[in-house]
Amino acid sequence: MSQNPNKPSKAFWIVAVIGFIWNAMGVDGYINQAYQTERFKLMYTEAQLEVIYNIPSWVMAAFAIAVFSSVFACILLFFRKKLAKTFFLIGLIAVTIQTTYNLFINPGREWYGTLEYSMLIIIPLFSVFLFWFSKKCADDGILT
Repeated sequence: MSQNPNKPSKAFWIVAVIGFIWNAMGVDGYINQAYQTERFKLMYTEAQLEVIYNIPSWVMAAFAIAVFSSVFACILLFFRKKLAKTFFLIGLIAVTIQTTYNLFINPGREWYGTLEYSMLIIIPLFSVFLFWFSKKCADDGILT
């Protein structure tokens, strides 16, 4: 078995760790929303919770796919596997679906403030970045 001579830089490991933490926070958010935890309920008014509880199942599925596939992709990055690129792409597609719903269809968008609109920009951008990064690492031979 030969070893890959293309060793990842410190920046690679920093991106992988930050990506993992970011997406693990997404998993936490999904679990709190899906299981309607007390911590989640305390963040919203009753009217907002009513809208959240009625989010279509396909949007919740996109949310789950986005965060879990991206966490798995980060784990694959730790092991320097090319398959990370595929899972980041799956996550990016799911983020696009979820973001489209939140921007154009969600009846609760009337309550969006600066934070919500910021996240609707940051989340897809970070997803695009992680996909691009994994593709570049695969092309550079860092991922095998």
